[in-house]
Amino acid sequence: MGKVLTIHGGVPLKGKVTVRGAKNLVPKAMVAALLADSPSVLRNVPEIKDVAVVTSLLKIHGVTVIKDEITGDLTMDPAGTKTATSNEIDTHAGDSRIPILFCGPLLHSLGEALIPNLGGCKIGDRPIDFHLEVLRNFGAVIDKAGPLGTSIRAPHGLTGAKISLPYPSVGATEQVLLTAVRAKGTTELENAAVEPEILDLISLLQKMGAIITVQRDRVIRIVGVDRLSGYNHKALPDRNESASWASAALVTKGDIFVEGAAQRDLTAFLHTYRQIGGEFEVLDTGIRFYHPGGELKPLMLETDVHPGFMTDWQQPLVVALTQAEGVSIIHETVYENRFGFTSALVEMGAQVQLHSECLGAIPCRFGQRNFQHSAIISGPTVMKGADIDIPDLRGGFSHLIAALAAEGTSHVTGIELINRGYEKFMDKLTDLGARVEMNEIA
Repeated sequence: MGKVLTIHGGVPLKGKVTVRGAKNLVPKAMVAALLADSPSVLRNVPEIKDVAVVTSLLKIHGVTVIKDEITGDLTMDPAGTKTATSNEIDTHAGDSRIPILFCGPLLHSLGEALIPNLGGCKIGDRPIDFHLEVLRNFGAVIDKAGPLGTSIRAPHGLTGAKISLPYPSVGATEQVLLTAVRAKGTTELENAAVEPEILDLISLLQKMGAIITVQRDRVIRIVGVDRLSGYNHKALPDRNESASWASAALVTKGDIFVEGAAQRDLTAFLHTYRQIGGEFEVLDTGIRFYHPGGELKPLMLETDVHPGFMTDWQQPLVVALTQAEGVSIIHETVYENRFGFTSALVEMGAQVQLHSECLGAIPCRFGQRNFQHSAIISGPTVMKGADIDIPDLRGGFSHLIAALAAEGTSHVTGIELINRGYEKFMDKLTDLGARVEMNEIA
C-alpha cells in the first residue's frame, strides 16, 4: 500500500514554516553519542526518517534512546553498547547511507562493526570506497560479508594517519572525524569538507573532549584521546530545507517566513536568490522569502562544495528558473546524475536541455565522461499538472513546488522519500495554503 499526493496548483504559498536541526548534521551527531562513556543530549531534532533510522540502529547496538515528547530532545546512553546481529542489521539494508558512519565508533567500542548494504538518493555515484579506504588508513581490516553487508574489524586498535581525500567529500570527512577522535596519535586530513554541518559536528566533538583544529586550505588536525564524555548540543538549523522553502516562495509567487533559517549559512544562496529577482528580509528569528513582482532573471550558475553554491539548492532553484525571462545555464559539479529530475519538469511544460559538456567557467571532474551534468533552461514557460513519481529527496521537493505552481492538478507518488529530509511537510504545505490531498493507493 502506497500513497499518492494530489496537488491542485496555482495557489501562492503564504505563511510561516519552522525549520529545525539539519538533516546533514543530526543523524551524524546521534552516531557520535557512541563515542562517549556517558549519556548525550541532542536538541533541535527534526522528525524525519533519517532520525528514525539512526534511532533504530543505535537501539539494536544496545544504546538507550529516550525522546522528550514535549521538546523532541534525544538522550542517548551508550552504556550497553553491543554487537548487533546480522539479521538486525539486514533490516536496515537500503534505508540510508548513515550506517557507514557507525564504523569508527563501533570499532573503538567493540573492535568490530557490521554495516548493511547502503541506500540513499540515486543522484550519482556515491561509493563507500572513500570510507573503506579511510578506515584502512586507521588500521581497520575490511571483510565482505556477502548480501548482508560489510564486516569491519580492528584487531590491533586504530591509529591516527595522514589522509588526503581526492575530493572534499562530506561523508568521508565525517568518517575521519568520528574515527580519529579516539584513535591513537594524531590524524591530519587534507582536502577536507568544511560545510557548516561539518563545523557543527566538530563543535559537538570538542564539547565531548576531542582535540580538533581546522586549519587553512581544508586541513583538519585531530589528536586522539582515550575517552570522550557525553555532549549537550543544539543542532544548527537545516539550511537546505530553508533554501527549498525559499524557492517554493519564488516559484509560486508567494511569501514565506522560514523560522529558524540562518543567514550565515545561506550567504551564497541569498546572493543568487536576489540575482534572479527574489527578495528576502532577515530577522532575528528567521528569514522572510518572497516574490516581489515583476519578471525573474536568468543566470549562469555552477554548484560547488562549501562555500560555493550547494548542490542541494540547485534542484528547487531550477524550477524557479523555468519561470525566468531568458536562458539560464546550470553546471552541476558535485553529483553527475542530479538532473534526472528534470524529465518530469519537461513533461509539465518546462524547456530544459541536458548536456554532457561542462557549460561552466572551469571544466569539472565529470567532463568528457558522458554524464549529462549541465542544463540549459529557457523560460518563462507555463507549467501544467502531471502524474509524477519522485526520484530523490531534493528532486522530489522540486517536483512538488512545480506542481504547486502549475495549472491544473498533479498526482505525485513516491512521496515517502520526502520524509527523509522534510519534517511534517504535509502540515507545512497546508499551513501555507496549498490545496493538497493525501490518499492511499493499492
